[in-house]
Amino acid sequence: MGTMHHHGGAGGGDGLPATVLTVLVLLAAAGLYLLAAGRARRRNPALGWSPWRSASFLAGLALLGVALLPPLAPAAHSDFRGHMAQHMLIGMYAPPALVLAAPVTLLLRVLPARRARRVTALLHSRAARVAAHPVMALALSVGTLAVLYFTPLYNTVMAHPAGHWPLHAHFLASGFLFAYVIAGPDPAPARPGVRARLVCLGVAIAVHALIAQAMYGGFFVDIHAPVAQVRQGAEIMYYGGDIAELLLAGALVATWRPERRGKVHGWAPASMREGKSSSSVRKSVAGSV
Repeated sequence: MGTMHHHGGAGGGDGLPATVLTVLVLLAAAGLYLLAAGRARRRNPALGWSPWRSASFLAGLALLGVALLPPLAPAAHSDFRGHMAQHMLIGMYAPPALVLAAPVTLLLRVLPARRARRVTALLHSRAARVAAHPVMALALSVGTLAVLYFTPLYNTVMAHPAGHWPLHAHFLASGFLFAYVIAGPDPAPARPGVRARLVCLGVAIAVHALIAQAMYGGFFVDIHAPVAQVRQGAEIMYYGGDIAELLLAGALVATWRPERRGKVHGWAPASMREGKSSSSVRKSVAGSV
């Protein structure tokens, strides 16, 4: 059996400064996205920018706000159920909403042609291809959960409030990467076909279920919290994870489109490298929306 003791937590959270900073960051992200969306509409009124994309981005930020602000954030520091609910929101519910907002496409729409070519080159680099590979995204998204809950890492993080933010950043980044690889409407280099992505998603569902079941039964886990809290947290992970991954599967079906020869989901790096005008570049990436 794993260790499941009471954990005193980190107190009432990170305090007012962290709350204010979180609100400011979320508002800044919303403002930047909306400004970019407005600029995209002004530059090409015919293409415009879908209000549903903007709404999706704002919804993702709202979910992050619920996770990172009171009352959930302080509770997550001392209650395993709060921690798990926070993990679900940051790592599994907010990322798909942000991904469906097509931030990469929006960025390419508003950037000058030269900078857009640089972004394209970066996304086609070897490092980006490795990071965006489904196996890598899967390992970062669900593989690290075993490290977190089956080793003393979780207890160490809970004992040091400063460690919460790197953990949040990992949940968000890995969740975003996984959603981007599986169901992102943005163009992506070497994105596998729908079947491969569905297999990858199925593996994620199975791993989440196994970890949640081990957590509920107290097998192999090392979580210093009351047994009742750990079991209820496991239930949140089991059922909440299933719902999130089914929603991601729905997003995959909704954003799927047949690949055309010479292009991958509207991606046109060659035209960018050949030095087309800024308007031509924006038209070339518009097909991915």
